[in-house]
Amino acid sequence: MSEMLVRLQKHLADAGVASRRASEQVILEGRVTVNGKVVSVLGTRVDPTHDRVRVDGLELKAKKKLYIAIHKPKGLICSNADPEGRPLVVELLPQEWSGLYSVGRLDYNSEGLIFFTNDGDFALKLTHPRYGVIKKYLVMVPVKLDPAVIKSFTDGIYHEGDKLQAERVKLLKISKSGSVVELTLREGKNREVRRMFETHSIPIDRLIRTQIGAIKLGEMPRGRWRALTESEIKSLMMPPR
Repeated sequence: MSEMLVRLQKHLADAGVASRRASEQVILEGRVTVNGKVVSVLGTRVDPTHDRVRVDGLELKAKKKLYIAIHKPKGLICSNADPEGRPLVVELLPQEWSGLYSVGRLDYNSEGLIFFTNDGDFALKLTHPRYGVIKKYLVMVPVKLDPAVIKSFTDGIYHEGDKLQAERVKLLKISKSGSVVELTLREGKNREVRRMFETHSIPIDRLIRTQIGAIKLGEMPRGRWRALTESEIKSLMMPPR
């Protein structure tokens, strides 16, 4: 029987309540009951088959796991709500999928590939630094990049207590009027690419995430989405090489 038990926050994430981390907050707020009793202790284990789990009084039902790739346009927010009323990426999806949440973030002014899911394990695997899933970004800047600046990106830059570091940097185009560079990262700290350029006081004209793991943005139009295939999902869940 004990092999069937899972952590409560994982069960909530698997049911599409929220990401695993956000589900922990839901538990701490006392909004979850198990077999009629409020449970607010993290680490509590439940049997998804037999235990009756409710959130805000509503019983959880097993949900089909969904894995969606979206080409996020500039000017949309990755959160499922925005106090400023700005448009949301999730609004690009069918209304019945409103319970999906983004895997990581792309900020308001950034664009490119992002995943939405209701699978907490999938989200954790792609966002936790220990798994080291690669992410590639195309960056366009209005200046001629100095080789020393490019080298600093792979050497690592310290900013606000974080070490920001690209695994690889590929200069695709350079001229007096501007440069285009591709950065490959594994950790994906908050606004890492923008912060790397900010340390050199270099403005960014355009920032596009072009790849996550083996999945490429390709020719998907801005604002469009597609479901990941089973083989793509398996490739993203594989241990890092």
